[in-house]
Amino acid sequence: MCLLDPRTPPTHLPPMLLKDIQFFDDATRPPIPALPGITERQKLPGQHLKMIHDHLRDNMVTLGRLIERAAEGKASAEEVKAETADLVMVTNYRRFGTLCGQYCQFVHGHHSIEDQALFPSIRAQSPAFKAIADRLEAEHVVVHQLLERLIDTLIALADAPSRPKFDDAVEVYRALERVLLSHLGYEEEAIGDALGYFDIGV
Repeated sequence: MCLLDPRTPPTHLPPMLLKDIQFFDDATRPPIPALPGITERQKLPGQHLKMIHDHLRDNMVTLGRLIERAAEGKASAEEVKAETADLVMVTNYRRFGTLCGQYCQFVHGHHSIEDQALFPSIRAQSPAFKAIADRLEAEHVVVHQLLERLIDTLIALADAPSRPKFDDAVEVYRALERVLLSHLGYEEEAIGDALGYFDIGV
């Protein structure tokens, strides 16, 4: 049986664990401007962005499995550190502070483009896209905080497995899962088509 079955949420939810995280409200996201006359070719960069995001979604599955292994005593704290360090989303955040940035550019074959070129280019298109880029960057901060918090709880769980520590890890995992999946979907919708439409990073 999968320990992370969403039908059986943890009963131990420490109020202190996530109280300092500033969660965002999806309803406050800036509206996405229409891009009239966009072509199928212009949609290709957005499809590449989704491909990258799908890999990050797979990373979440890996983290869920790691929680289960740590809870069962099958993953040490050292293994947790090593395995999380190898995940794209972790290394990407620690090196570049963004979920697309440099890695997205790498996939597009633009090794020399600075990792911060994407959002400034989006911002420059209009006030509406500036608002979107600002919001995406703010959401990246929340994702990063949750990701680091999850790694900390995973290490604590692997170091001394217990039900409370397992529940701590699951609580943060569920928060990260909810935030990340929502963020990735919004980012794809908000800037995916815009990348090709404005010839950014293509």
